[in-house]
Amino acid sequence: QKMGYTIQEIPIFIFMGVVGGILGALFNALNYWLTMFRIRYIHRPCLQVVEAMLVAAVTATVGFVMIYCSRDCQPIQGSTVAYPLQLFCADGEYNSMATAFFNTPEKSVVNLFHDPPGSYNPMTLGMFTLMYFFLACWTYGLTVSAGVFIPSLLIGAAWGRLFGISLSYLSKGSIWADPGKYALMGAAAQLGGIVRMTLSLTVIMMEATGNVTYGFPIMLVLMTAKIVGDYFVEGLYDMHIQLQSVPFLHWEAPVTSHSLTAREVMSTPVTCLRRIERVGTVVDILSDTSSNHNGFPVVESNPDTSQVAGLRGLILRSQLIVLLKHKVFVERANLSLVQRRLKLKDFRDAYPRFPPIQSIHVSQDERECMIDLSEFMNPSPYTVPQEASLPRVFKLFRALGLRHLVVVDNRNEVVGMVTRKDLARYRLGKEGLEELSLAQT
Repeated sequence: QKMGYTIQEIPIFIFMGVVGGILGALFNALNYWLTMFRIRYIHRPCLQVVEAMLVAAVTATVGFVMIYCSRDCQPIQGSTVAYPLQLFCADGEYNSMATAFFNTPEKSVVNLFHDPPGSYNPMTLGMFTLMYFFLACWTYGLTVSAGVFIPSLLIGAAWGRLFGISLSYLSKGSIWADPGKYALMGAAAQLGGIVRMTLSLTVIMMEATGNVTYGFPIMLVLMTAKIVGDYFVEGLYDMHIQLQSVPFLHWEAPVTSHSLTAREVMSTPVTCLRRIERVGTVVDILSDTSSNHNGFPVVESNPDTSQVAGLRGLILRSQLIVLLKHKVFVERANLSLVQRRLKLKDFRDAYPRFPPIQSIHVSQDERECMIDLSEFMNPSPYTVPQEASLPRVFKLFRALGLRHLVVVDNRNEVVGMVTRKDLARYRLGKEGLEELSLAQT
């Protein structure tokens, strides 16, 4: 079988990209409504298990009914199928629909790519594509670990092969000899239309077929599918990120956000700790269920209130928990006792599952002790002035991979704190900037 394509086929590939984009957008729209329904009504674990069982039962039933009804029997002689299934066929023949349904999806995709022309009945492929499309759409988003990658390749390969077969009928099998080529383009178009990846997907498809010849048409098909799909609805992954209210930061700040400043974005008031703090205060702050902060600015602990409590550093919840667990505190503030030295290993051992504050017992006497945070805090946290614009804050946050950005005024006093949630709240909607509600995690 010759590998190659002619320049006249490029418009056909682009047309397949358009079809893939439209079908992908349809898939995403259906899945969106389904996920909305799931969020609203199927949030109890028992219902989720029932739904998963229902999907499994329906999938199996549909598979068997389709195999029974199709009776698409192909002769075994000269077939490339490794383990042909006879189901409802005469001796010496195998059931082609069963081959599509019973093989693992990966194997089915490979078969659709590489089987010689004439291995599949167009009716079989049409029914298979239709059913598989709706089943895959229903399965994605179940409370089981099910992907969308291989099923969408399979849907695309099936309708692509169907497209190739119909072309060879139209042109009486002259130059459009190989429907496997169209199966490949269909797979790329469908997957591009659903998940909207471009470059990475081109490489994946070329790796999967072990053939660089089709690099250019695959790229064209994927670009077309992405452009067409984006016109209707966003990609499946972006949609689910938004539906689950995950605070996901894009590469760039929203375009029209220059008018916003750090003062409008930041969370305030901030829970600060003094440099030398009572153990009881630390325990109460960490135990407060209404605020599950992860980082606390450390400010100067001058008893003289006329002086400004300037920012001195930042300490993480996990570090405070390790300090309390190892009881690194002294009884009275003026005693400069040698505290128990903590090694870096103590912090490392506790990572990543730091014990919750409830599991750490602090007696009433210990609550009156003092704890000196200056050794353990980060003495130079990243800060921005409260007048900084949102794009600037965003760039800093994204480029440095921060979790906390302290906002200070011109006297170096803490006025607010920017976390990922504060930045992810803003996105460009239909009416300009809009705020999203994000999951409280």
